Amino acid sequence: MSGAAQGPALWRQLQVGAGVLAAIRAGSSGTAVLDGVPGPLRPGVQALVYAALRELGRAEALRKLLAPRKPSPAVDALLCLALALAWRDEGAPYEAHTLVNQAVEAAKRGESTRAQAGFVNACLRRFLRERADLVAQTDADPVAQWNHPRWWIERLQREAPEHWQAILDANNRQAPMTLRVNVSKITVADFQGRLRAAGITAWRNGEQGLTLAAPLPVQQIPGFVQGLVSVQDGAAQLAAPLLLRGLAHQPGLRVLDACAAPGGKTAHLLELSDAEVTALDIDPLRCQRITDNLERLGLQARVQAADAGRPEAWWDGRPFDAILLDAPCTASGIVRRHPDVRWLRRESDVAQLAAQQARLLQTLWPLLKPGGRLLYCTCSVFRAEGEEQVLAFLAHNTGARLLPSPGHLWPTLGRKGDAVTDNQLSDHDGFYYALLEKGAG
Repeated sequence: MSGAAQGPALWRQLQVGAGVLAAIRAGSSGTAVLDGVPGPLRPGVQALVYAALRELGRAEALRKLLAPRKPSPAVDALLCLALALAWRDEGAPYEAHTLVNQAVEAAKRGESTRAQAGFVNACLRRFLRERADLVAQTDADPVAQWNHPRWWIERLQREAPEHWQAILDANNRQAPMTLRVNVSKITVADFQGRLRAAGITAWRNGEQGLTLAAPLPVQQIPGFVQGLVSVQDGAAQLAAPLLLRGLAHQPGLRVLDACAAPGGKTAHLLELSDAEVTALDIDPLRCQRITDNLERLGLQARVQAADAGRPEAWWDGRPFDAILLDAPCTASGIVRRHPDVRWLRRESDVAQLAAQQARLLQTLWPLLKPGGRLLYCTCSVFRAEGEEQVLAFLAHNTGARLLPSPGHLWPTLGRKGDAVTDNQLSDHDGFYYALLEKGAG
């Protein structure tokens, strides 16, 4: 990003971005708030807000030094947005003086900040004068250092003592764009050749995955509209192959995708098999997204708006051969794609969501045929939503057996262009997988 970049004025992007940040801090989803930003402003505002969310812990620590008495939410959001973007030169979208000048201009032009524009100016000018000293004063604060809530850092230190720093570091990086090739229509090698012919660099990432060297609008990806590829993280691409291993060509295979929206895993199941797939989601609008994705790919499933936890409302009584339970979770494994998640979650959410996951496991298990399989997964790095959840289920369900499974996958940063000769994952989000088999007796 350059200070000379064309488009909406930087002060306007900062003004709108501060409003987005204030809404997120008040509890709104970043995706939902950004959807309400006018089209021409949205790309620039999203880039600024996401960059700031990845540095918000440092920004809040700096703001406390500059203004110990917390200002109004609108002023605080503008200050923290500017501080997050300007506190260090490495990776900054604009030069620090430019950011400060434009943030002050944003304050002067905003209804909710105009009266405090002088205060904003004084804080940010002091920051420019004393930046090195102020940053040094915040270095000992783990929230400033790692840009995650304290409870999140401490939980990972306990649960993943050998990996917690790498997890947090990965979370603070922007995720790449990874594609899943629809192998029912084209091979991965052939599609990679199409990309190469279009001047697009990509490398293998898993069995059906290709990671782009630089993200693109989907309309610019050759074959996307025709259903040759979908956008899906490498770790999420493991679900369908794991569940279908040895089952894909079984006649009359019946599969349930219990929490299916937006439909990526549903589509992958259908790309790899001739199964009869039932796809559920509790939200009718999200069900429409499943349908839209399947239509683009030329695939069909039975899509229902229903609560997977209340099968009496939707189940026809015929047991399934396989069930995919991608359970609601903290989304703590996909923070690099959704940097607002870390600031929206509360520690109490972990136990509440774990209880919901346990109920879904117990409710869906009877819907599985003897000898059938259930794949439990979450995009979480917390053990309460992964290993602990499954161990508790196995302890109370002696007819269940844990098959070879990946378990916890920590978010991993791949090195661009690395050769992966055996198609292993080279860059992926955090996930948990456990494949459970139901006893025949």
